[in-house]
Amino acid sequence: SALMSINAVKGVEIGAGFASVVQNGSEHRDQMRLDGFTSNHAGGILGGIASGQDVLVSLAFKPTSSILIPGQSVNAAGEEVEVRTKGRHDPCVGIRATPIAEAMVALVLMDQALRHRAQCGDVGEVMPRIPGSPKRR
Repeated sequence: SALMSINAVKGVEIGAGFASVVQNGSEHRDQMRLDGFTSNHAGGILGGIASGQDVLVSLAFKPTSSILIPGQSVNAAGEEVEVRTKGRHDPCVGIRATPIAEAMVALVLMDQALRHRAQCGDVGEVMPRIPGSPKRR
């Protein structure tokens, strides 16, 4: 639901997503070996829990309607009118939405890590260093 709350998002897939409906269970399952999983069809999420694999999420964005091509609408008086968009508008929201979606996933994962830590009474343990975060002193 966090990713669906981003403006213009119309669909969310995790891992194989909708393509998994045509797979057999033997194809879709991510088998484990001593050196790790053999695949990542589940997109790093198994039963709502992160599996330790990369989290793979695909989003579908609606095209922006604020383009230079005139469109039809109805005004407050109930009359048909032509609408023209003026000013600066992004023709593609996907470029700007990518870092927003990445940040949203990071927030949700961190929220769950902190919730787990609080529920388990694990407040004395230091959180592991997250790649890309500043070094601790």
